Amino acid sequence: MTDGGPVTVEAAAGAVFQEASAEHRVQSLPLAHLSIELGHLYFEDFAAGPQALRRHFREVAPWARAAREICAASLPGRTPRISTTFLVDDYFGPGSSPAQVLPDLLRAADDCGLGIDYLARESGCAQADGVAIARLVEERIVAEPPPGTTGSRPPVTEAGWLCNGQRSPSSTGQAMEAMVPWAPPVENATNRHSIFVDVQLWDEGPGGRTWSCAFLAAVWQLLRLGVLRRLGAPVAVPRPWVGPYPDEWTRLPAVVQLNPSAAPFSAYRALSILESRFLSTEHAVRTILSQVAVDEAVVEQVVGRAGVEGWSLSPELADRIQYVFTGAA
Repeated sequence: MTDGGPVTVEAAAGAVFQEASAEHRVQSLPLAHLSIELGHLYFEDFAAGPQALRRHFREVAPWARAAREICAASLPGRTPRISTTFLVDDYFGPGSSPAQVLPDLLRAADDCGLGIDYLARESGCAQADGVAIARLVEERIVAEPPPGTTGSRPPVTEAGWLCNGQRSPSSTGQAMEAMVPWAPPVENATNRHSIFVDVQLWDEGPGGRTWSCAFLAAVWQLLRLGVLRRLGAPVAVPRPWVGPYPDEWTRLPAVVQLNPSAAPFSAYRALSILESRFLSTEHAVRTILSQVAVDEAVVEQVVGRAGVEGWSLSPELADRIQYVFTGAA
């Protein structure tokens, strides 16, 4: 049997073909109503010291409180399930160890009344528990064909670039051929004027593929929404950590559950409270998510469970994510 490929089942009436993926029951995940991301910092941010971390969380705290109140108001008479999370970038060259970074980070959050329920590593969005999660998402990209195009440009899997419309034409013909006149890029399904986005998903180097920050952030949002499965099983499942924090990030789970009594990590809806420098990255994230096809069985499962709880979820994944962009810390 091949992963996701066709298998043959012999029967009395002959050969019956079906997809191998159909044999794997889609496992459900516990889901919160809301996942609140309290930040996403790079190692140079940690180098600024505990005071800078406290400034960050002081700015985040009012928005997090407001999000809890809004969520509670949408569920009258019930206690909303809300979890908090924080993403650490350990993918693009860590400069400090968990033992150096995490005590100050968690103390600063607590000082501002913000408990962090789950801590995630950005490299865990590339690979976790033996699963190449970024590759899993890449395989689910269904690039949106611009109207009137012939498919002459390289596919996403070759180029490593994904856009939300038609790029400007380029002249690559022979010397005697007519020049292709310039034309502006055009956004698909534009609202009068275009906002064209072209996103680099990865680059290739001597050490292999390096995923872009935007692509890993898209994987991160999919994990928070609880819609990623491999052979029906969830990936990057949160795990607790007991004892002192290690000197190497790779020794930590992809998602660490810090609060044993926390609401579930994944949620029907997600809110990210980020500094304004992440706005362009999250615009790219939404472009990517609009062209990712997750398992239909998972979508139906999550939407159905939300409906039972009286919540209406958009079929578009990007519409389940909200943002607050703050000033620089």
